[in-house]
Amino acid sequence: MQVLWSEPDAEFTARSVSDALGTHAYTTIATILDRLDQKGIVTRHPEGRVHRYRANGSQAALSAMLMREALAVTSDPDSALDHFVRVLSGSEAESLGAALRRRARASR
Repeated sequence: MQVLWSEPDAEFTARSVSDALGTHAYTTIATILDRLDQKGIVTRHPEGRVHRYRANGSQAALSAMLMREALAVTSDPDSALDHFVRVLSGSEAESLGAALRRRARASR
């Protein structure tokens, strides 16, 4: 995802992502990109025999989606949120508080 986020308006092939990373086989990257497309995290556009991929959102948007999914699978979301807040750093807690205040103002 770092490669796709590095140029948000660009589209990448599995080969170009594999080359940029240099750490994984092309087939591994192609499989991962296909799974990310199935999950809606990236969009795949066919171009002849090649597929081009683009991130469907920012890194922040993906992080928010993953946090929301993690919260959705717990049987006790209140407790999970309580634990989450306890492990935040001071600056993270301040950022969370500011985000909650912005949300409250926007919903008025």
